Amino acid sequence: MRFELFVAMRYLFSRRRQTFIYIISVMSILGVALGVGALVVVLGVYNGLTTDMREKILGANAHGIVLSHLPSAFEHNENLMERILAVPGVTGALPFIYAEAMLSADGGVKGVVLRGIDAQQAPEVLSLLRQMQSGAAADLERKGAPGIIIGTELARRLGLVPGSRVNLLSPAGQKGSAGYSPRIRPFEVTGIFKTGMYEYDSSLAFVTLAAARDVLSLPPAFLSGVEITVRDVFRADETAARLDGTLGSPFYVRTWMDMNANLFAALKLEKVGMFILLAMVVLIGSFSTVTSLVMLVMEKTRDIAIMISMGATSGMIRRIFMLQGIIIGITGTLLGYVFGLTLGFLLKRYQFIKLPDNVYTVDHLPIIITVSDVVIVGASALLLCFLATLYPARQAAMLEPAEALRYE
Repeated sequence: MRFELFVAMRYLFSRRRQTFIYIISVMSILGVALGVGALVVVLGVYNGLTTDMREKILGANAHGIVLSHLPSAFEHNENLMERILAVPGVTGALPFIYAEAMLSADGGVKGVVLRGIDAQQAPEVLSLLRQMQSGAAADLERKGAPGIIIGTELARRLGLVPGSRVNLLSPAGQKGSAGYSPRIRPFEVTGIFKTGMYEYDSSLAFVTLAAARDVLSLPPAFLSGVEITVRDVFRADETAARLDGTLGSPFYVRTWMDMNANLFAALKLEKVGMFILLAMVVLIGSFSTVTSLVMLVMEKTRDIAIMISMGATSGMIRRIFMLQGIIIGITGTLLGYVFGLTLGFLLKRYQFIKLPDNVYTVDHLPIIITVSDVVIVGASALLLCFLATLYPARQAAMLEPAEALRYE
C-alpha cells in the first residue's frame, strides 16, 4: 500500500480522539449516498414514465405519416404504397382517413376523431389494435351495419358494450328540400381498446376506409394520408428525410418526434431540472467533505509538520487529503448505488406505489434504470467530491513545518 493511501485510510478510520470530525465524515458519506440513490431512483422513474408515454403515443399513432399539399394527390398515385415500402427503414404502411364526427347513442352524444383504416393491415402498424380489451380490427369488416372500434372512456361515458348500436353524424351533411342536414349512418360497436391516455380513450374511433368515405361523403379513392412504421423509432427523422426525397412534391412526411416535439422537450427539460435539483444533495455532501477535511488539517497540523520534516513532499501531503475526499466520494457513491438500485428493483418487482389510473397512463410507478444514467450520476458525485478536496489539500501542502511546530 502506498504511503499516501495508508495515511489517508488511518486518518479516516482511526479517529478515536476526533469523534466530531469522524461524525462529519460519516455524514458526508451519507449525504453523497442519499443524493446518488435519490438520483438513480428519480431518473429511473422519469425514464419509466417517458417510455410508457412514448409507447402509448406510438400505440395509437404510427411512427410517421405521409401527407400531401394537394387533397387529391393520393387518388392519382396508384403505386404510392409500393414506393413508400421500398424506402430503406420503412417497415409498414397504412392508408388512413382522418376526420371529426359526432357519435350518438342512447347514453348521449360525443364528438369523436374518426379514423378510417384498412382492417387487415392496421394491426401491423398500430399496436393498440393488437391489444384491445375486446374484439379485433378484422371485426370491422362485417355484414349488415359496419363496425366501429372505440376507447374505454368513450364506451363508459355513453354506456356502450360490444354489440351496441350507435349512429355517426357527419358535419358534411347532405342537401335536401329543407336545406343541409347531417349525414347519419348506423354502426355497431365491434371492439373496445384502452391506451391509458384519456385523450385517446375518450375521443378516438376506428372504422373501415369504405365506411369513413360513406359517412363523410368522400370520393371512392380519397385518403387523408399514409401512416408508416420504421425500423428504429429514434431515427425516424432520417427515414423521413429519405422518404421525402423519394416521394417529392406534393408529398411531405411528419414523424412522431415532430408531432409531439413540445411534449418530449418539456419532459427532457424536467429531467434536467430534476437532475440539477437532486445533485444539490450530493453538493451538500461534498460541502461536508470540505468541512471535514479542513478540520482534519487543523487537527493534524503537528502530524503534517512532522511528515514534512521527515522528507514528505508537498505533493505527498496534497495527495493524502485528496485521497480522503475521493474515498468518501467512492464510499458514498457505492452506498448510493446499493440504496438506489435496491429500491428501484423493489419498485419494479412489487409495484407497491400505486397511481390513480384516471390521472396517469399507468396504475403503478414505472421505473427503468439505464446504465448511462447510473454512470452519469456516479461520475457527477465523484467529480463533486474530488473538487471538494482541492482547497483543504492545498492548504495542507502549503503548511510550513517551523510554524506548525513552534508552539508544540
